[in-house]
Amino acid sequence: MRLHDFLDYRAREQGDTLFAVQGDRGISYRDARDETYRIGNALVGGGLAIGDRVAILSKNSIEMALLYYACSRAGVVPVPLNYRLAAPEWAYIINDSESKLLLAEPEFCEAIAPQLSELETVQRRIAIGDGGGEWEGWNTFVDRGEVVDPGRHIEDGADVYQMYTSGTTGRPKGAILTHYALSSQLHQAAVGIAVRNRERVLVVAPMYHAAAGIMTFATVHAGGTLVIQEDFDPAAVVQALSEQDIAAALLVPAMIQFCLVAVPDVRERSYPSLRLLVYGASPIAEQTLRDAMEVFGCGFVQGYGMTETTAAATYLLAEDHERGLAGESKLLSSAGRALVGTDVAIMGAEDRILANGEVGEICVRGPQNMRGYWNLPQASEKALAGGWMHTGDAGIMDDEGFVYIQDRVKDMIVSGGENIYPREIEDVLYQHPGVAEAAVIGIPSEKWGEEVKAVIVAKPDVEVSAEELIDFCQERLGGYKQPRSIDFIDALPRNPSGKVLKKDLREPYWKGHDRRVG
Repeated sequence: MRLHDFLDYRAREQGDTLFAVQGDRGISYRDARDETYRIGNALVGGGLAIGDRVAILSKNSIEMALLYYACSRAGVVPVPLNYRLAAPEWAYIINDSESKLLLAEPEFCEAIAPQLSELETVQRRIAIGDGGGEWEGWNTFVDRGEVVDPGRHIEDGADVYQMYTSGTTGRPKGAILTHYALSSQLHQAAVGIAVRNRERVLVVAPMYHAAAGIMTFATVHAGGTLVIQEDFDPAAVVQALSEQDIAAALLVPAMIQFCLVAVPDVRERSYPSLRLLVYGASPIAEQTLRDAMEVFGCGFVQGYGMTETTAAATYLLAEDHERGLAGESKLLSSAGRALVGTDVAIMGAEDRILANGEVGEICVRGPQNMRGYWNLPQASEKALAGGWMHTGDAGIMDDEGFVYIQDRVKDMIVSGGENIYPREIEDVLYQHPGVAEAAVIGIPSEKWGEEVKAVIVAKPDVEVSAEELIDFCQERLGGYKQPRSIDFIDALPRNPSGKVLKKDLREPYWKGHDRRVG
């Protein structure tokens, strides 16, 4: 099946149901299908062939949702851009992907203007709004399309979109996903996340990202309604969850944390319609998870995966969270078990599968794996060696198949010959009432090779000292794991998916040393 097949089915079966709402705007499934006909025909009429890439630079919007389905229908491949990047970074991705069409919201039309002469393959520029100057307006572009299916036959092995990895190390790479991989993931999500027909689902995580993308597509797969917020505002999210009949939402852990600490009345509100919160894309502290489960009072599902696995490889289901609260607290620090149709293994040297309880690299084999990286055959071969996606995450698996992420392989600290996984220390720090955010890194030590440093964001209006936190850790961690020093900063550097950029935190300490900061 192809992505647009699900929209077409819902338009036929429940055409009057709302496809999406954004503020005071709304569009039904029937009208959404017709709009994707028009956009699809505009793409075809503009000379784009099957497999051509089109770059999209936009915050969350109804138009962005429609573009995914219209591109699917026309057989062209969207390349969604992270709008938080700088203009030269946009230009790199546009050129690397060989995009022939650039669609951008007006504010980004202006921001990318200095780079327009550097775009090597872009033939047309469309403003998602009013045009002007070198930009054609959205309505002019769409009005050229007829309200009929473009008539292109797209195989399910064709590319559906190309998302660029976060680029925590080096240049971002374009992960190519196929219709088959995406459809497989949607069927997997229907088993694990299980959005229900006509439920209202909040979309606030950025739609250029794999996690928000799959939540968007899973909602349409089920015939639900997308409630789209342009950007993340914790007060607006809490208000929506409380007052707008939201049944489900996906929030990255940093968003959950901000909702808990930055919205004064979050604990006083009720959330009568909220059935499910899905979280993922970065680790969550156990204390933050417990607080959120208490405050929102709904089911929680964690998805673990990466862009290269479409989105998810494992789920920690709502029932698993309930087991965690009922006494099996270790489960709350798990990433869950393999999705249906997916194999997950912990591998050591030479891709040897390790016994349960041994630390190694988490590897994934399943229908949702990417086709490869765009124009990077060697990197693709290495990442997908033996048919397994090598995640770069260190983890263990227990006898029930639950996976526990220790850290990124490259983030492991080796001190005096001992392997130290920062997440374990971070989970302890999050238990302190004065800690809003915590990141643990290894810094150079003449005696031990590396030693543990914690970087802390304190909660507003809470006094906490380095000595207090070190004492706190001494009571809860073995000696070699305890932070030797603590720094306080205003905010942790994060990439758009919420992952802390530890390479940025490490870099000042490793200048002049041999260790690679990346």
